[in-house]
Amino acid sequence: MSSFEIGLYALPVMLMLILARVPIMLSMLVVGIFGQYLILGNWNPFFAQMKTVTYSTFSNYSLSVIPMFLLMGQFASRGGMSKALFRVAKTFVGHRRGGLAQAAIVACGGFGAICGSSLATAATMGQVALPELRKHGYSNKLSTAVLAAGGTLGVLIPPSVVLVIYAILTEQNIAKLFIAAFIPGFLAIFGYMVTIWILARLWEKDEVPIKRASVAERLIALRDIWPVIGIFMLVIGGIYLGWFTPTEGAAVGASATGLYTFINGELDKDGFINAILETATSTAMIFAILLGAAVFNSFLAFSRVPFEAASFIQDMNANPWIVLSVILILYLILGCFMDSLSMIILTIPVFFPVFQTLDFGMTPENAALWFGVLVLIVVEVGLITPPVGMNLFVINKLAKDVPLSESFKGVLPFVLSDLVRVVILTAFPAITLFAVHMLF
Repeated sequence: MSSFEIGLYALPVMLMLILARVPIMLSMLVVGIFGQYLILGNWNPFFAQMKTVTYSTFSNYSLSVIPMFLLMGQFASRGGMSKALFRVAKTFVGHRRGGLAQAAIVACGGFGAICGSSLATAATMGQVALPELRKHGYSNKLSTAVLAAGGTLGVLIPPSVVLVIYAILTEQNIAKLFIAAFIPGFLAIFGYMVTIWILARLWEKDEVPIKRASVAERLIALRDIWPVIGIFMLVIGGIYLGWFTPTEGAAVGASATGLYTFINGELDKDGFINAILETATSTAMIFAILLGAAVFNSFLAFSRVPFEAASFIQDMNANPWIVLSVILILYLILGCFMDSLSMIILTIPVFFPVFQTLDFGMTPENAALWFGVLVLIVVEVGLITPPVGMNLFVINKLAKDVPLSESFKGVLPFVLSDLVRVVILTAFPAITLFAVHMLF
């Protein structure tokens, strides 16, 4: 059996392990180890690799941005920022038909800008907005679906841990990736609000409208979210003005968020320790997956699967738009079974070399930025699609009396909105790259 055939057989074996609920880090590690042994015929290369790969992986300076953004999210979750964001969104749009659900989407987008995690955004905003939605007569189907879909904004709107991982794997500029995700992020918010506007007229017969807020009430609500705006502008603005690197910006953001939460009386000693422990746990999980990916990617290099696949596509002279569409469809399918971070780490070493062979009439850097945003969007769709749908499981834990099947039905229109957005951004790359060209 050739090394290429071993590499081809290894991919479905690993997917079977993942579907069998074997942790993805262990799946990649086992397949990578035994794959290298089958190709090279002995264990010595693996042991030689392990002497250096652990240190070289974990000592990567760019990876230090991950625990900083995760800690920032932990402090934000404890600091009452979610309540302030929902309150200000409610004063501006809550009086409209479906307005309270739209306010939840806007608040999710705002919280995602200082959190960077889909699951944390869904869980935190679910605690704040779900009781309000149900209190004002929104159906269980729409209430849970809105918050699950809104949670996906936690990764799309910068800062985003998944985008950081993509940037490291593909050697792209993190700051440029962040700015490239801005317009698609706002399109996501707009698409979800339009979807709610339609569904509110079809489903929500028992909605109880809230009173239109006065100008004074809106100004008071805006006053309460100045810390969120200030921290976001400090971190993102500081990065693009050259005051500090993305890693330093993450550290500044975590410090500022922690300080605000402490001054606001929301962070005591136990809360601080819990935030540190939660950050350490999430960081260890991500770094463990990265270690497994390093071993697996080494095996892929020996098997030459990525290079042969890229060469095959190039020799076929296939239409690049068709190849890109197939890749995005594969991501949509995989998203039904895997979480976003694991999928990015697993697939980018295979798909990115193939994508690099395609000619879309733009520079390699612009193409990589555009591809990264597209991948991020289709991967995040997996968070609200069965059978995994992690965001739906998070919201379902908060609304235990709502059958999961109801939430899945409610989220389908939002999935459709995501697919429409993917088609638009695929057909018009300039939408994604516009802000990058303006600032760089």
